[in-house]
Amino acid sequence: MNSTNNTVLLEKQGDIATVTLNRPDKHNGLNEAMFYGLLDAAKAIKKDRSIRCVILKGAGESFCAGLDFASVAKNPSMAVKFFLKLPWSKDNRFQRIAHIWRDLPMPVIAAVHGNCFGGGMQIILGCDYRIATPDARLAIMEGKWGLIPDMSGTVTLSRLTRVDIAQELTMTGRIFSAEQGAEYGLISRISDEPLQSAQELAQTLCEKSPDAVAAAKALFKKTWKRDTRSALLWERLIQLRILGRKNQRIAMQNGLAKDQAPKPFKDRTTF
Repeated sequence: MNSTNNTVLLEKQGDIATVTLNRPDKHNGLNEAMFYGLLDAAKAIKKDRSIRCVILKGAGESFCAGLDFASVAKNPSMAVKFFLKLPWSKDNRFQRIAHIWRDLPMPVIAAVHGNCFGGGMQIILGCDYRIATPDARLAIMEGKWGLIPDMSGTVTLSRLTRVDIAQELTMTGRIFSAEQGAEYGLISRISDEPLQSAQELAQTLCEKSPDAVAAAKALFKKTWKRDTRSALLWERLIQLRILGRKNQRIAMQNGLAKDQAPKPFKDRTTF
């Protein structure tokens, strides 16, 4: 399994796919090739039902320093092309680059170190879990350039933190620490070795029914901050999609077995 260009690397080991932002000399600043590489990687992962978890990381000294403005300045048509939205699509390419990780059926874990600014920050906000080093530097930095976050940040920020915190970080564009990020609800966990911690979490998730894990992600995506009536409806609908299927039956057998080795799960059959 490989991505389409070397600015983004896609590797698969067992049930886990690892996506690496690979412009270390530019602190993984986002350029056109990286945009396409990330989108291609996510599409390939979505098609592979054997993948049960995804880890997103950056090569070199930083996770991602945000949009490479120098690269965009040399190719102004890219900004126009990526900003325009097709009539039948819910998002444009700028928004999709971050929101596509939220749309994947399996959990996505971001292992964050160094700088994580602007577009990089919006990408990790689209992940299910964000594990960062204590010295990671984070920022919703678009305000520095006279802009607002426009890569789905409004969708993810509203689910993770309070509106006053989101507004203050967006308006000031200030750099904040991983510890502050955890306090704000934007960082899930702090670790000296975020990649190792991400791999351990991914392995734990891979030991569960892939259908149940995907169903849980879909459930909270549909119901988070919804009214009670809608949330209860989605609970019933999503439960019906996994009840009695192969992996649910295997989970029941494993749960009831005492001293027997657990039976391995099948590839994801729904979602």
